[in-house]
Amino acid sequence: MAIRIDERHIGGITVLDVFGKLTIDEAAEHLKDKINSLIEQNETRIVLNLKGVPYIDSGGLGQLIASFGSVKKAGGTMKLLHVNSRNHNLLSITSLVTVFESFDSEDEAIKSFETAAPSTVA
Repeated sequence: MAIRIDERHIGGITVLDVFGKLTIDEAAEHLKDKINSLIEQNETRIVLNLKGVPYIDSGGLGQLIASFGSVKKAGGTMKLLHVNSRNHNLLSITSLVTVFESFDSEDEAIKSFETAAPSTVA
């Protein structure tokens, strides 16, 4: 199953709805390209909706980390939404739950940007 990424905008925040397995193949590459495209457009407040992602492998996880770093380096923030229990366990085992801010509600994820201190680029 190929990965699909739909883009929505809510009040200056980009929501990426991801569908399919996030794996080391072209799926991870597609996510990287999408995130890099957003950074080039100076859209660096991103919510990654993983509701449609049943499985993440090591390559997909690596790309999540790389994308998070790219967004942060650009002065932005990337947050996760609707992480299923299997993928949440993967984030827990790898201690990445402490890196990624994760939400079960899209409204909460969007509102979290209002209370977050703005990032500064060094």
